[in-house]
Amino acid sequence: MSVSRQVRQQSQSRQVSFSSYLVSPKELNEALKKNPPTKISTSPRVVPLCAAWFMPNDPDGRKGIDVFLKHHIPQARFFDLDAIKDAESPYPHMLPTAETFADAMIKLGIRRDDEVVVYDTEELGIFSAPRVGWTFRVFGHPKVHVLNNYKLWVRDGYPTETGQPQHVEKTNYPVPSYDSKLVIPFLELKEIAKEHRKEGAKEVEILDARSYGRWAGTDPEPRPGLSSGHIPGSKSLPFHELLDPETKTLRPGPELHKIFEDRDVDASKSIISSCGTGVTASIIETALGEAEYGDPNIRRVYDGSWTEWAQRVKPSDGLIKKAN
Repeated sequence: MSVSRQVRQQSQSRQVSFSSYLVSPKELNEALKKNPPTKISTSPRVVPLCAAWFMPNDPDGRKGIDVFLKHHIPQARFFDLDAIKDAESPYPHMLPTAETFADAMIKLGIRRDDEVVVYDTEELGIFSAPRVGWTFRVFGHPKVHVLNNYKLWVRDGYPTETGQPQHVEKTNYPVPSYDSKLVIPFLELKEIAKEHRKEGAKEVEILDARSYGRWAGTDPEPRPGLSSGHIPGSKSLPFHELLDPETKTLRPGPELHKIFEDRDVDASKSIISSCGTGVTASIIETALGEAEYGDPNIRRVYDGSWTEWAQRVKPSDGLIKKAN
């Protein structure tokens, strides 16, 4: 068989397109079996991308790279949230520049037409993968998904490997555009918060993924010296309520829809997701998408989230609220 014919046949057999943003372990395993790694084909590939990340105050001192080295999906690459970020920002792991994102893709060996499936840790279930999936969306990567989830992948006995990620060939990933419609900046949100409850104020819903105690201002923030509390007009929606308590997968769409309804989230308004540093806010955004709740064209994530908010607003502004 000629090389060109072999490439054509492999290209035809390697066409994979997942039906939804969330991908099950079974779906990913089947897709990877249909797309074995090869140096011959130039057709789109399915690329598992580990986004393992732990809070800086993790009681066990765990690091994402450590659990990746312990075991990961075969052929997976590792996306370091603390490295692929805006290096000029004083806040942790903020969205990188378009140039930084493209450079990361080049080094990770990811092509623009690859189908990327981001996944989390076995320990936490759904946690940081939605943030990385959202980052890919912000930079317009055509096909990105989130695995629901790696905890089930391991439990159900799908293959894993250990050690350093395999060597990958660098790609020519073009510098992408930045979709500002998916992100709300501090100054815009500050104006919205200042106008809260005033006549003619912009109609928005702000959902906060932190624990209720941090939102209420009764529990401390994990970052020393940072006041707890919440943005005026925001509603507490701890991200763990959106997850199955046992498997830590995202709950099914109908269950998520009911959670938003029970919180009196007005689906006709623009919905803004926030948290501590923009990581678990992306869980809310993913859940809104899975529940088909609200207009996706006016849903946004506050990248800086509470870490930026509590450091930038002044006490005289009256924009840090506590629960009564």
